[in-house]
Amino acid sequence: MDYQQILKDIYQEIQPYASIGKQADYIPALAKINPDQFGMCIHTIQNKTFMHGEATTDFSIQSISKVFSLAMCLSLEGDNLWKRVGKEPSGTAFNSLVQLEVEKGIPRNPFINAGAIVMTDILLNHLKYPEEEYLRFVHSISGNNQIHYNEEVALSERENGYLNAAITNLLKYHHNIDNDIERVLHFYFLQCSIEMSCYDLSKAFLPFANHKQAFTFEGITLTASQVKRINAIMQTCGFYDEAGEFSYLVGLPGKSGVGGGIAAVYPLRYSVAVWSPRLNQKGNSVMGIKALELLTTQTQESIF
Repeated sequence: MDYQQILKDIYQEIQPYASIGKQADYIPALAKINPDQFGMCIHTIQNKTFMHGEATTDFSIQSISKVFSLAMCLSLEGDNLWKRVGKEPSGTAFNSLVQLEVEKGIPRNPFINAGAIVMTDILLNHLKYPEEEYLRFVHSISGNNQIHYNEEVALSERENGYLNAAITNLLKYHHNIDNDIERVLHFYFLQCSIEMSCYDLSKAFLPFANHKQAFTFEGITLTASQVKRINAIMQTCGFYDEAGEFSYLVGLPGKSGVGGGIAAVYPLRYSVAVWSPRLNQKGNSVMGIKALELLTTQTQESIF
């Protein structure tokens, strides 16, 4: 498969979508990003790499970080994790309060904001130095120890994070948050602020694509079964209330972020990351989704 040529062809074909959507301007630090950027990277399990565009440009991964949090929490808690968070698609916006209230403080899945905030609380319970240990795990799984938090983005999100503060308060009311609310929010926004490139993200997702290889990074270990189940949750919940559409168009497990990034895996074949800051109304990258749709169409490779 000539992935390099395919990436080049994809970039040409998605140009009509280049001006559709806008970056996440409700987070002031992200509103300043040049929206006319595009990068894409594929890592195969044979350790071959294919890149196009700004594939080595760092950007705020935002909710893609929730996959790393889930891996850590599943390693630390095992199946006890599912007592505090569910595994079902939400069908509502990623920052919805309504569903959380109706379901009495148990978030529908780990990838909506409420679920990720609960996972943040779990990490605070387990880790002695949470911020440092989380970043070390990301360094290990990506193979890049230069990855860092963007404090400006994290502060920008906290200053405008009224809904996330409301979600955390509601979780606390329902006894699904153990730690101090401000402590939880600070760590949560730091996770979202991590900056990585398509190259870094694709490399970091390769262990989720290759469940036949041992998953062990900085003391975080998962069985092959657990890795496959994380993929299942990415398939059904990785794109909020657009998860069904992504499955229909692309057919790969993946996770998006409002920084414009998407990471996805073809199990036992490759991992892929794409970045384009302009988002649709669901908060997912317009060109990113189209690029991945074209990737699975042109290669005739999807999990279905």
